[in-house]
Amino acid sequence: MYDFDFFIGTWDVTNRRLLKRGVGSDEWEEFPGHCVAYGLFGGAGSFDTLILPTKDFDGATIRTYDAERDEWSIHWVNSRRGLDPVPVVGRFVDGVGTFYADDTDDGRPIRIRFIWSGITPGSCRWEQAFSYDGGQTWETNWTMDFTRVG
Repeated sequence: MYDFDFFIGTWDVTNRRLLKRGVGSDEWEEFPGHCVAYGLFGGAGSFDTLILPTKDFDGATIRTYDAERDEWSIHWVNSRRGLDPVPVVGRFVDGVGTFYADDTDDGRPIRIRFIWSGITPGSCRWEQAFSYDGGQTWETNWTMDFTRVG
């Protein structure tokens, strides 16, 4: 519990997203975002909204903690597709949160990894990576660098 309490507040976000996933591309786009995060359930939940003013979608994330399993489930929702039905699941160890799921990307089976790291009172980093070979190798395809507002 309480692992996502650091995230409560308002953030400016620098997004970097790979233009083409799973093809060995090294072309990235960078775009701004704004995030507001809230705590839920006395530390056992977290919710945030992500506004992407230069993109044609916005998103939200809900995180819930399972005390019996000592793990978090992270669910992504966006204005284009709605709820992504596959949550990533994991935990924080030594200040770094690592979360995994099995899913598909354009019909290809993938393993997904989220990492939360670099957590300070004024900043943090989230990254998403996909593996197309069952977790042997990873391609990072989206990063978000958060800077606290105020």
